[in-house]
Amino acid sequence: MSSSQTNSIPAFWRKIVSGMIIGATTIAQISLPRTAANAQTGAYCRATPDAIAQKEILRQRATNGDGGAKVEYQAFIKAQGDRLAQCRNQNWPKTQAIWLRLHPCDARPGELDKVLDHIVNKGYNEVYVEVFYDSRVLLPAADNPTPWISVVQSRGAENVDLLADAIQKGRQRGLKVYAWMFTMNFGYAYGVRSDRQQTLARNGRGQDSTAIVPDGSQVFIDPYNRQAQSDYYQLLQSVLKRRPDGVLFDYIRYPRGSGAGSVASNVRDLWVYGQASQQVLLERAENNQGRELIQRFLNQGRITAGDISAVRSLYPSEGSPQWQNKRSDNLPAELWSLSVAHAAQGVLEFLKFSTNNVMQQRLPAGAVFFPSANKPVGNGGFDSRLQPWDSFSPALEWHAMAYSICGSSADCIVEEIRRVLNSAEAQTRVVPALAGVWGGTFQSHISLEAQMQAIRQQLPQLQAVSHFAYSWQERESDRARQFCQL
Repeated sequence: MSSSQTNSIPAFWRKIVSGMIIGATTIAQISLPRTAANAQTGAYCRATPDAIAQKEILRQRATNGDGGAKVEYQAFIKAQGDRLAQCRNQNWPKTQAIWLRLHPCDARPGELDKVLDHIVNKGYNEVYVEVFYDSRVLLPAADNPTPWISVVQSRGAENVDLLADAIQKGRQRGLKVYAWMFTMNFGYAYGVRSDRQQTLARNGRGQDSTAIVPDGSQVFIDPYNRQAQSDYYQLLQSVLKRRPDGVLFDYIRYPRGSGAGSVASNVRDLWVYGQASQQVLLERAENNQGRELIQRFLNQGRITAGDISAVRSLYPSEGSPQWQNKRSDNLPAELWSLSVAHAAQGVLEFLKFSTNNVMQQRLPAGAVFFPSANKPVGNGGFDSRLQPWDSFSPALEWHAMAYSICGSSADCIVEEIRRVLNSAEAQTRVVPALAGVWGGTFQSHISLEAQMQAIRQQLPQLQAVSHFAYSWQERESDRARQFCQL
């Protein structure tokens, strides 16, 4: 903003705008003492206390029906958004994002504005709004064609569209608003529906994921199931109709149990026993001997020399059992590799099916994952989540959840991110997600300042970082928003 532009603004506005920080100077070019606190504020593009207070006064007056205040408030948030964009462009990281879950009470007048104002005040220029979680969708009850219930269920609020409102109000503030969605975790209420039992992932003990993760919220589907794909497609189209700035896909994996249940070391541990998954696995056979051996391997959890001999006797005209990517004559090991690869391929195909729909609309799509969820464990076992993120498309954004806890250091967090960067292609946008709060330790996670400083020093090529989560940073207000009456 030039001096002539500044001087054309009424005195009231010069006072407000001068409170928006860019680097270590104010918009109106008023010098500030170069204290450590001011330098830190500039580094993260936070608004000053005066600017925050002035904006909150305007918001409250606008919410209470003051037409003049509403005009001033809209002008204020637009100006602040412009300054935030300039600040983020001049400071590391260029993108600083936060993960946000909305609640029914955010439909109250002024409440969503207040939440988004807090986000901008802290220097964030992207927000990831959770639109599908725990069998609930952030769609209006009057426009919800999915098998899941709407977040807002109150009578008289059937047309409330929190997702569309968040996108609109976020953009007014200079925020990019992504839709953040659970993917293979369809939620408990979906999993107990009598007409959806065939969609669930099952292991070789006849269990669905509720037996492994009994928290009442997680139910994982068979990624090969057509009904599950159709339900998810319908949801995704409804989300895309609101035109978010991008879509992030979370829970692109199978469940993880505790203790021994966190490792898959036998085919019966794999979530490949759903009807659709079994059918596709059998179709990977390239002759009758191969199909019969795969079926026995699934049924018994192993094969013996007697099984191999019996299969050859059943189909004597075939030289040997064959299936996709078979490399050796060690049939038990080959069948195990085939089964693991089949399970992982289901994850990749469900993700591809989902992200293709987003990218066809020329919107960015991102995959959310744990860097440790693709590791071998022990002698031939695998992390039971089977999250093959190193095979995710390089055209996607890679949102690595670097949640490790390493005492007072951030070294293990940096190493998690470095491992992801080493697997990513040059064009892949890597956006590590950090867990914690500003200004101190929370749930054993060191401060965001400490994590950010370590990343900036050791991985300066990264230009985007996200923080989990708004509910951690604003604990009291988040609880109030969860439990109020709409």
